[in-house]
Amino acid sequence: MELGARIRMARTADGLSLRALAEKANVSAMAISKYENGKDIPRSGVLIRLSKALGVNVDYFFRTVEVKLSPPMYRNHEALPKKEENEIHEQIRDLIERYLEIEEIVGDHQQFKIPSRDKRHVARIEDAETVAQNIRSSWKLGTDPIENVIDIFEQNGIKVGEIEGTKNFDALTFSLDDKNPVIVVKKNVVGDRQRFSLAHELGHIVMILGPGINSEDAAHRFAGSFLAPGPGLISDLGSKRKTFDVYELHLLKHKYGISMQALIYRARDLHIISHAKWSQLFNLFTERGWRANEPGDHLEPESPSRMKRLIFRALSEHKITRSRAAELIGMDFDQFCLNETREHNGFPIPVCD
Repeated sequence: MELGARIRMARTADGLSLRALAEKANVSAMAISKYENGKDIPRSGVLIRLSKALGVNVDYFFRTVEVKLSPPMYRNHEALPKKEENEIHEQIRDLIERYLEIEEIVGDHQQFKIPSRDKRHVARIEDAETVAQNIRSSWKLGTDPIENVIDIFEQNGIKVGEIEGTKNFDALTFSLDDKNPVIVVKKNVVGDRQRFSLAHELGHIVMILGPGINSEDAAHRFAGSFLAPGPGLISDLGSKRKTFDVYELHLLKHKYGISMQALIYRARDLHIISHAKWSQLFNLFTERGWRANEPGDHLEPESPSRMKRLIFRALSEHKITRSRAAELIGMDFDQFCLNETREHNGFPIPVCD
């Protein structure tokens, strides 16, 4: 990718106009426009000012890996404004380029593991349950609750990333080379919502939908079955119930890692409760203001770890410098080390010394 395109990509990812970047970097908007359109090349001092204004390492402008995004699938309730969409796309492009670079440096590439097409067809909405269980079987997950969804995804060849995103953004799925999936989720989202978004996106990736099947309904059904398999939930709740205690649902929320509302949907889909009881329970959540913020302690969100582990591996094997690590991490190296030390209760990190 040309230098000018890199400057434009970083500016778009940061949500800055030409004028806003010009003010931050003390460079004229006309000059930046010329750089972005390949009509001029910034001097080293100007490039340093641009990198600081954009919050990127200078090495970013000379990165060799280039990612082309496939058409995405959003988990949003409404379409994003074009400016926000472009901002998110460029944040993701930067993240995945860094991910692919560290894989190349370490020589560790993973392929997506997926069952054959005949095990992924959805002719009826109920078939989404079967596809979810076929995925779990292929990945040898059994029927127990999944402790860490992101870790399971990364073990099976799905790249997972986090970005700040925008207010209306939840998750985005696309593919590399039409075969290797990438799922990017919003940072700092409560754990049950994050896990459901991830499972929902997996449903979009793996299911082959028949005529008349609504993709969102199928992905919701898939996610519920993937996170809370029928046999286990029926064992926990019983095959038929007339009502639930809310605290019982709260305990199951922490067992399966999905919201109480998602569990109510699962109980309806598995015919544990009637449609009338499902409606009554949702009315209760609405009346008490629990739809947006469920009562009780929240689940902590998960974080992708594979990319971080590859960077530490490259550092310990002296394949990259600290400066290179900072560019791949996407933040100041000392700050990164400080964050890691705090997260792990002061654990000493040799490559940070």
